[in-house]
Amino acid sequence: MVRQQIWRKYLLIVLLGGILLENPLYVLAAPLELSIADSIALALQNSPSVKMTEDDKAISNWAIAEAKANFGPSLKYSHKDTRTGMPQYSLSQYLSGTIFADIAFGGIYNSFGNTLSVNVPLYTGGGLEGQLDKAKKNLQVADLEVEKNKQQLKLDTTTAYFDVLGALDQLQVNQESLDNLTAHLKSVQAQYEEGVVNKADVLRSEVEVINAQQDVMVAQNKYNLTMVSLKKVMSLPLTSEIKLKDDLNYQQYTATVDDCITYALKNRPDVIQGQTKIDIAKSDVKVAKSNNLPQVSLAGSNNWNDDSFPGLKQDYWMVSLTASINVFDSGLTKAKVKGAESSVGKAQDGVEQVRQTAALEVSQAYLNLKVAEERIKTSKNAVDKAQEAFKINEICYKEGVGKNLDVIDAQLALVKAETNYNQALYDYNSNKAKLDKAMGL
Repeated sequence: MVRQQIWRKYLLIVLLGGILLENPLYVLAAPLELSIADSIALALQNSPSVKMTEDDKAISNWAIAEAKANFGPSLKYSHKDTRTGMPQYSLSQYLSGTIFADIAFGGIYNSFGNTLSVNVPLYTGGGLEGQLDKAKKNLQVADLEVEKNKQQLKLDTTTAYFDVLGALDQLQVNQESLDNLTAHLKSVQAQYEEGVVNKADVLRSEVEVINAQQDVMVAQNKYNLTMVSLKKVMSLPLTSEIKLKDDLNYQQYTATVDDCITYALKNRPDVIQGQTKIDIAKSDVKVAKSNNLPQVSLAGSNNWNDDSFPGLKQDYWMVSLTASINVFDSGLTKAKVKGAESSVGKAQDGVEQVRQTAALEVSQAYLNLKVAEERIKTSKNAVDKAQEAFKINEICYKEGVGKNLDVIDAQLALVKAETNYNQALYDYNSNKAKLDKAMGL
């Protein structure tokens, strides 16, 4: 009995182990330490949208194979079994009053036939060539769509990563403020017990501590929300634990806005897609015009048939060279050509619109980045001064020559300065990521 219980426990452990292996959400794994590059790699690996665009690329690749196959010969075999029933009757033919012959009609007939045919297109007026060229261009568009989707996902991941870092920095600022105000409150309470300050100073300091606690809770919640968003963009379980290895940093950006715009107009996937769509529209024009040109094909067939299965006793063959040209189609081909030519104009207008959008997005991100650079420099100086001012006011208060309100104001000024600095650093990094995306990096 004891042995059976042991085996049951062992079996339960094995089953639970299998469940954990099949359900990673239940596995207690070590926290993931991720850099920005690691996060982007995970997002690209797990993203359904990237996989969908890659599937579209595979479809376009097979469309090229289909267009190429239209140039080659096609071989077709068919077999037909027929059974026919007709009414029976006879026809007597007379010649000079004498019966010449009796011919019987009707009854049941069997027929078995086999046909093997081959067809080779020799000239289609450029129609097949146009379709193949269009298929190749569509593959380029699909490939660029994959790249465009990856660049967008890179931006989304980087922005989500920076959101977490920004929220963490703000949480640290608020926690530092709470620690400073808590320590100051102890100093105020100590002086109150000694009768140096009045009750109002204690109450005011207690209010500031409570407000600082509220700020920490809000900042903590924002950090949690940004972490959830980062996990979502990477398609990770929301219960997974993550630690970020990178920090918000700053390096002076030396390229000019004209350099960035020039690069974008040459490398952005949507700009290149626009140029490719013009070529696709031109291929459609070529295909439409082919209907007015001669169509030449070579065909051959061999047939077997008789009244016994499988019907191979009697045979005959045929080879034909066919040339045709569209003489009149009530303006159908002309309408197709004009429509295709209008599509070329539309594609050209679309490229110009995309180029303008690219230049605008680059300019906006560049200007925001540059102003964030200036804010980083000035706000860093403000942080240094605010830290020094807080220390001076705190010392003065402890020495009995300063005011409680001066310490609190100095602490609030320090929080504001540190918040402005962190925001400027966040804005610089996020706009740098947007600029990279706008340029098509």
